[in-house]
Amino acid sequence: MKSQKELAVEEKVLTLTGEMTENILKGDDLPKRLIRLLLADNELKSIHDYANTVSISRIGLNDHGPVHAKKVCYNALKMLRILHEAGIRTSIETEGAGTFADSMMAVMLASLLHDSGMTVARKHHEMYSAIIAYSYINDILRQLLPEDSDIMQRTVIRSLALEGIAGHMATNAIHSLEAGLILIADGCDMTKGRARIPLEIPTKPTEGDIHKYSAHSIEKVKITKGEECPIKIEIHMRSEVGFFQVEEVLIPKISASPAQHLVELHAGVVGEEMKRYR
Repeated sequence: MKSQKELAVEEKVLTLTGEMTENILKGDDLPKRLIRLLLADNELKSIHDYANTVSISRIGLNDHGPVHAKKVCYNALKMLRILHEAGIRTSIETEGAGTFADSMMAVMLASLLHDSGMTVARKHHEMYSAIIAYSYINDILRQLLPEDSDIMQRTVIRSLALEGIAGHMATNAIHSLEAGLILIADGCDMTKGRARIPLEIPTKPTEGDIHKYSAHSIEKVKITKGEECPIKIEIHMRSEVGFFQVEEVLIPKISASPAQHLVELHAGVVGEEMKRYR
């Protein structure tokens, strides 16, 4: 059964997809159909749930399950919309290899499958994720694009999605705007809710605990239109330990992203002056 938190994030994703379908795609409903397939799919739910079991119960890390995956999807789609409204074309649009709708679908698939490798192990999980995602993406896309004439479209979407998945830890170089947004969207899911469950489990102090405590101090992450760059990210925290999350997790991901020049980043303790990083 899905939690209320998960359902709330799903509703945000569906609403945003609907708005983009109506206002940008002018009736092309493939992304809308894809997200509904993904959110209703029991295999994907099983992957998310077990990734969370491994992450939290076995390893003691933050949430890597369904809520996280859907937040990353929402973040990535939101940034994609902001860039489109700023007149910035995606990589496959620029290459003439696909449409904005194709970019949306690649971002959806990458977001929702980027941590599927956590069902196997933490180390190199981005590559395990790509292995797990390959056949899954093929099956889903054949439901949407079943004809032989659709093979190039399926190939392009799958390739972009796999690039986003393999590159989301900044351990593998990526070159597309779409994949670059996955990196940043993943780094932006750092609010205190993501660390709530690990902090409630009694454990002995271990190396890496700073990730849980720093994430727990983050009150809000806002993604809006920027003033000097198209995208503005604001991190609001209740204590300075949150700067660890910003400086050690988010900034390296932004710096490794092909979209880094499109992002301005501000962070600070609530009630104090915000610090601008980029």
